[in-house]
Amino acid sequence: MPGEDMITMSQRDLKRLHVVRKVIDRAITQKQASDIMDLSERQIRRIVVRMRTDGDQGIIHRLRGKRSNRAASEKKKHKILMLFKARYHDFGPTLASEKLFERDKIKISDETLRLWLRKEGIPYRERKKRPHRQWRERKPCFGQMVQMDGSHHAWLEDRGPWCVFMGYIDDATGIPFGRFYTKEGTMPALDSLKRYIKRYGIPQSIYLDNHTTYKSSKKLSIEDELKNEIALSQFERAAEELGINIIHANSPQAKGRVERLFRTFQDRLVKDLRLEGIKTIDGANDHLKRFLPKYAKRFSVKAHAADDLHRPIPDGTDLDRILCVRTPRTLRNDFTVAYNRTLYQVLDNVRAKRLVVEEYVNGSMKIWHKDSSLRFKVISKRPEKEPPKAPYVFKVRRVSAPQAYDHPWRVEGRQHYQQYQQREKGSQKEKGLLLAVT
Repeated sequence: MPGEDMITMSQRDLKRLHVVRKVIDRAITQKQASDIMDLSERQIRRIVVRMRTDGDQGIIHRLRGKRSNRAASEKKKHKILMLFKARYHDFGPTLASEKLFERDKIKISDETLRLWLRKEGIPYRERKKRPHRQWRERKPCFGQMVQMDGSHHAWLEDRGPWCVFMGYIDDATGIPFGRFYTKEGTMPALDSLKRYIKRYGIPQSIYLDNHTTYKSSKKLSIEDELKNEIALSQFERAAEELGINIIHANSPQAKGRVERLFRTFQDRLVKDLRLEGIKTIDGANDHLKRFLPKYAKRFSVKAHAADDLHRPIPDGTDLDRILCVRTPRTLRNDFTVAYNRTLYQVLDNVRAKRLVVEEYVNGSMKIWHKDSSLRFKVISKRPEKEPPKAPYVFKVRRVSAPQAYDHPWRVEGRQHYQQYQQREKGSQKEKGLLLAVT
């Protein structure tokens, strides 16, 4: 039949066939053939014996086309594909193979799973090609620079509320850190930084974007510009007090390490939370305590230098007073302070025009004058204003008609007036005679 005498060979087999024929024809020695094909002389002798017995077909490996002794059974393959369709349909082959081993105790390589999926025509998530960016060398030491940002994503999908992941990644090692919050703002940023410092120490610098949480958008007054003052956000002010250098990136690609971390977490972490059935932010934060160490163990790298540049918290440093929202406020004449649409009554007798209100990440607050914490209470109900007085009503006076000329009151009045004039004239005459005698 046509095709029975055809032998399928690769280019490698054809090259070996050509060299071994030279050996059989005694054109070259077995030593020369072993150098050409990078094989041992013993292997060359085996191939020569096989070709003399089987002909040109002896150059082909005898196991070609046969099932490998280490190949997975059809039953195992069917089970894996069914599990992939049921649980891991939107997973990539690499992550799916990890979860099959971790959760289902089935060991399969990612490449084998990828080949099975392609052969069966099952779609799977593929990595998108990224445009080439200029490569920046990692910092040499752990803690020299930390990249930080917030990622808005449906981390709990449709099982729980929308939340934000405040993420950190060390530039030298790729060790991640983070926590979930309801929003990206000043308080979540300060709280996450406080937790990072307690975990690793104070980093040398933080690389972040120009979000208003991290960079103040306040316009300076003319007086501030003359004093060369710079408007600082609460986060920048706290970092400056801790000696952390803040570096602002002008594009997301500049801090690409933390952006790639978010992209990886939005794939791996989201699916991990789904498999665990987590529905709340608190549950997600508890899961991070197990997820982050495993991720760091697998994907982190060794720093070029062994030094850890994280600084320990100095003795006597109150992180709560540094990592807080600090706002100056005017003390009114009635010893009250207005803050966040609430009126507070200061109970201490302090002589000052300006006080400082500090709001902490745990939700509490204090009012300070210099280094003294003042006692205060909340005025839950403001005193009601006095009702306005009724407007004065002008009354019309009744004017009586003038009396007649010969009215007894007017006649009597004229008589009294005449008597008064006569007495005045008599007293003036007496004064004139007295002056003339003297």
